Amino acid sequence: MIGSTLLQGRDRYERVVEGWVDNSHEDAFTHTVRVHDDSFGVELSAVCTPSPGYEVREARARALTDRMDRAAASRLAELRGARMVAGFARRLTVLAGAGAGSSFFVDAGIEVARLARQVAKLPREATAAMATGGPRACWDLDTTGWIDLPDSCFTYSQAGRALLEAREVTTPMVADLYSPPPGASRVFVRKRVLRLVRTGPRLHCFHSMHDNVHGFDIHYEIEVESGRIAAADSITSRLPYQGLCTEPQGKIASLRGETVDAGLRKRIQPLVGGPAGCAQLYDLTSDLLKLLTV
Repeated sequence: MIGSTLLQGRDRYERVVEGWVDNSHEDAFTHTVRVHDDSFGVELSAVCTPSPGYEVREARARALTDRMDRAAASRLAELRGARMVAGFARRLTVLAGAGAGSSFFVDAGIEVARLARQVAKLPREATAAMATGGPRACWDLDTTGWIDLPDSCFTYSQAGRALLEAREVTTPMVADLYSPPPGASRVFVRKRVLRLVRTGPRLHCFHSMHDNVHGFDIHYEIEVESGRIAAADSITSRLPYQGLCTEPQGKIASLRGETVDAGLRKRIQPLVGGPAGCAQLYDLTSDLLKLLTV
């Protein structure tokens, strides 16, 4: 049977994640994330170097509600010197501990790492090609500005590059994402909303994400008794490369009929993620699954 401890005594739960990036330093960004629901709330602000370093130079966390483990907020200052690469989530988990609302600090740290993959510090002259090169010039800037993008999803695979040359593609990318003005605030802004709604024998799971270049609204309908995913659908109102990122979005349908169990988060990687899939679709789905109990 599928459920969630977050639905004890109620049929609806909602969690909001808000994040933004300030170009606060000559060689680093300040990423700020707030995660909150009706019981817990945290804020994490971290000064981090861009790709390829992804190093945390300074981290400050605070509890926004009285029920939080405030000692955990103090411990997150120890993120200083950590790199936001493999092993970072494990470091977050250790520092956050097991106190009340500790997982909110972990989620905030993971979102900081994700924000770091959305902005770069390239020389301003490097963006000049955007005026005439359009999406193809942006694609080249992406793979220059973020070292871990190649083969992270379909768009940045060789197949994606070939399709970029063969069809009409549009992009909302702007120069300030690659080379923001000194001191610019909120260069990149994101809001995510996770929602669980129980309606009789079905559990509906929603996750939306909207920012400068993404617009996702995904939905899964799960049979509570069997754990089977009865419906899986999404609306993508904005994509970094419309006509290219569009290609793997239909993969969400491959989750219909899957059973929600302890191993599903691993099984969905080849189904919706990887070089043939969409990294955002994988993250949004994985984050929802973390809210469920099996």
